[in-house]
Amino acid sequence: MDEGVESQRPPEPRPAATIILLRDGDYGVETCLVRRNLEARFMPGVWVFPGGAVDEGDGADPDSETAHRQCAARELAEEAGVRVDPETLVPYSRWITPKVVPIRFDTRFYLASHPEDSEPEVDGEEVIDWGWFEPAGALSRHSTGEIELVFPTIKHLESLTGFSSVDDALSAAARTEVRAVEPTLEITADGKDARLGFDQGDLDQPGTHASEVDSKPPPGEV
Repeated sequence: MDEGVESQRPPEPRPAATIILLRDGDYGVETCLVRRNLEARFMPGVWVFPGGAVDEGDGADPDSETAHRQCAARELAEEAGVRVDPETLVPYSRWITPKVVPIRFDTRFYLASHPEDSEPEVDGEEVIDWGWFEPAGALSRHSTGEIELVFPTIKHLESLTGFSSVDDALSAAARTEVRAVEPTLEITADGKDARLGFDQGDLDQPGTHASEVDSKPPPGEV
């Protein structure tokens, strides 16, 4: 095979899972975000939902639903110190990193209700801070530069702004047929701005509605 053609092929996305941990706050639903270490090679200092790549210990078949649920619960425990039953997670969305990004993931997002007896606590290594955020509040703080967010987090926060309670969000997710969404990513010639695009048939999936979000995503962040 021609090496030039082979090198132009996008990398295969790695299976991954993320938990959107929710609780009812004074003014509506809140979600837990954690801040990645400032010295991290991948997305340093960025605020994200707890999550990561599927490991061998999560299941014999890394593409299985069981492995993804185990991964999501494990990452939540490792990064935020919160333990949940993998079987209670509610599938919410599935995003595949655009082909133009050099580090790619096929990520399944799950919703989970925060167990009252398990307060978040970061490990101080991979994750250095955490907080409860109203979705709109997190987006506002990002727009002013107070916190740094990346595209998947931004779009999923946008999708949460319409929910008045955790039960509302969980019920809506349970009624949604989750399908894999692979956005396109258009980056300006100067590399300073980027915009996501979605197929018309994917617009019923969480996070795919149009917005005025513009950001320069670090490699592999979508």
